[in-house]
Amino acid sequence: MEMNTTPTYHLNTTGVSDGNGFEYIDPYSGLRRSLKIMTLIIYCLAFVLGVLGNGAVIWVTGFKMKKTVNTVWFLNLAVADFLFTACLPMSVTYLALDFHWPFGKFMCKLNTTLTSLNIYASVYILMVISVARCVAVVWPVWARNHRSVRKASCVSLGVWVLALILSSPYFVFRDTAPAFRNEEVINCFNNYALSDVYDESVYELVIFRFKAMTITRIVLGFVVPFTVIVSCYAVIIHRLRRNHTLASQSGRTFKIIAAIIITFFLCWAPFHIFSVIELVHQITSFANLSLDYVITIGIPITTSLAFINSCLNPLLYVFVGQDFRDKVRKSFLNMLEAAFQEEESDSHTDTNTGNTSQSQMKSLESEL
Repeated sequence: MEMNTTPTYHLNTTGVSDGNGFEYIDPYSGLRRSLKIMTLIIYCLAFVLGVLGNGAVIWVTGFKMKKTVNTVWFLNLAVADFLFTACLPMSVTYLALDFHWPFGKFMCKLNTTLTSLNIYASVYILMVISVARCVAVVWPVWARNHRSVRKASCVSLGVWVLALILSSPYFVFRDTAPAFRNEEVINCFNNYALSDVYDESVYELVIFRFKAMTITRIVLGFVVPFTVIVSCYAVIIHRLRRNHTLASQSGRTFKIIAAIIITFFLCWAPFHIFSVIELVHQITSFANLSLDYVITIGIPITTSLAFINSCLNPLLYVFVGQDFRDKVRKSFLNMLEAAFQEEESDSHTDTNTGNTSQSQMKSLESEL
């Protein structure tokens, strides 16, 4: 995912002449070549696993099961990840052709916009799921009375609209142009100048837009949702520890909570950290070879790691905590269907005070 106008790791030639007898020798050509091969392999794996895994989730939640709040959440999450992984072959082609984009300007814009849409939609859907689970634990009776497929669908629609708004700048700024070293090679890049002419007069505007886009993606695409997710599960853990009845049954819950937080953080934190490093490097007026080397290695690796999240989500939210010994004889689709089922207790409210603890337990188990 190329988020800047001149990605450092796109310089994959051994030398460039400026026409005056001076030739720049790229000291990282071998490293860039190895990283490109690694990235191609990861993208191909993410495509296969992501399309199959998310496609199966879409099939089960969208066509095989009765619509519930849980199926609405997971269906939207799977759609976001599926759209992204389905577009990965274009990125694979771009890399395989040595950063030549053969699909035209519109597809250049659309591909990056869909990538950004996945970032925001999937992260905010995960945040919504976390908030819903927190509410179900803290106010179980209220949650059962107010949970509905219609409300969940409206919330999901709001997430998609927000994600589309946050992604729309990429459709504006994304552009294609001949490469500096070879006019036969067409690059797909972020043209923050919105012009074919790039000089010092637009430098400050380009830097401002680049900073705004990067900071927005870091804050709204990671810091805010991650803070909400961690806060929600901190409340859940605190509530479980206070309720001894629930805590005795919470072993699987803690595993899922740990998996959600750790996976989310490991997949996205490195990407956003290197986005900050790259931003500092781009706006710094002096050359820093050590920082350039770090970015050369880090950007492709962290980008690939972030993309892997799209094929991990089906495993994370379907299989973590499931008893495989009891389900090993079941088919893949049956396992998915069992994972998304909600307890019958969610459809009604217990009026008997003596059943409150049991009702809360069933509600918690279905949410977590």
